[in-house]
Amino acid sequence: MIYYCMDSQLVVEELILLGTSTCPVATTTFLLFSKSIISMLFLSHMGKSELAGVVLAIGVVNLTCVSIMKGLCMGMDPICFQAYGAKRFAVLSQTYIKTFILLLFICIPITFLWLNIEPVLHGLGQDHSITKVAATYLLFCLPEIPALAHLFPLRSFLRAQGLNSPTTIVATCATILHLPINYFLVSYLKLGIKGVALASTSFTYNMNVGLALYVYKSNVAIKPSITKTIMASVFKGWGPLLSLSIPCVCSVCLEWWLYEIILFLSGLLANPQSCVAATGIIMQLTGLVYVMPFSLSLSISQRVGHELGGGQPARAQWAATIGISTAFIYGLVIFALYVTLRNVLGMLYTNEPDILIMLSSALPILGLAEVGNALQTAACGVLTGSARPKVGVKINIAAFYLVGLPMSVVLAFVFKLDYQGLWLGMVASQAACALLMVCTLIKTDWRDQAKRAEELTLTVNKDDMESVELVP
Repeated sequence: MIYYCMDSQLVVEELILLGTSTCPVATTTFLLFSKSIISMLFLSHMGKSELAGVVLAIGVVNLTCVSIMKGLCMGMDPICFQAYGAKRFAVLSQTYIKTFILLLFICIPITFLWLNIEPVLHGLGQDHSITKVAATYLLFCLPEIPALAHLFPLRSFLRAQGLNSPTTIVATCATILHLPINYFLVSYLKLGIKGVALASTSFTYNMNVGLALYVYKSNVAIKPSITKTIMASVFKGWGPLLSLSIPCVCSVCLEWWLYEIILFLSGLLANPQSCVAATGIIMQLTGLVYVMPFSLSLSISQRVGHELGGGQPARAQWAATIGISTAFIYGLVIFALYVTLRNVLGMLYTNEPDILIMLSSALPILGLAEVGNALQTAACGVLTGSARPKVGVKINIAAFYLVGLPMSVVLAFVFKLDYQGLWLGMVASQAACALLMVCTLIKTDWRDQAKRAEELTLTVNKDDMESVELVP
């Protein structure tokens, strides 16, 4: 264990480094979130079945495509972060190309599923009129799948270099264009659901084009090199990337699926319509609040990876400590806001008395869960930056599915705590997850992690005899 002396100047320096990375990532995430908000504005003028069908389709997109691609792409983060810190720039190009190829292969089963989604949704008991709308939306979103397969690794490739602001600028431009594109396709051409799907697809392609132009024109960014040496390495040495990507995708999906299970369980309680509606609102609030811990987690991962790759274990530990402390403070602030505004937040979404009563009783409990969620998300960033996603998967399985989910079921259905019981189980899962992750980090040998970082980048590219030149 390495101990870094507590110095206010070092604290401020580290906070500035984290903030410089976190703020653009958070802004970008908010902008990407606004994409769905703009789509919903145009959907609100259509019928109930159209709105429900697209909401269902977006859920399918998130569960079967976005979560899987995002999880697999997270496997390239520790390799690229540590390689950049070690100045082995050729490794960045190799990993970026390999991840893109990996996601292209994943596009095949996703495409097959979307083409046959209607009978699948029917089998899950969904309404026929709603599933027909969802199937139409997904059909016209098919071109977006390969665009997402390239966008995720391209964003990670830039983030590994500490270049987060370009993504924010491109996302801003794409969001500004998204409104007139929706209007042209939906209102002017009268394409309806098809227009909303095509507008979503165009958004992703606009992001790809904008970031590709930045990489090509930039004097700062590393241009992905497609030399004979690098292309030859693409067909071998997949072990390190897959050993990180598979645990990462498991970790992301396990957490995403837990909230879907809670949504399903809420429909089994008394007054299921109000319970499901309240859970839907809570999931919206949770998604909004999660932007900051998620962005901070990526920044911590970047900082830890750079320092370990650069052979600075003490600085890596310091970055982890400051990052986790910041996340804990953020969680406490959210808890205080939820308690203070528990009778107000629900009114932003509904005026139904039953739903408002459920929300006011559940929000303080959810606030406690957000404290643990902020902590464990930041700690997960440290594990990713130090190339230990398998540890995170084991902790997630134990905390969410061996502690939290059983407690939610027992408290809600056995002890008759109903809706509050579901969220008390979530508090238990987040607390267990945060505790296990923090204990793991306390026991971390940071010098050993720096040695592992060097071994990882060398393993990825044993013949690292050339580096990628900056764009002139």
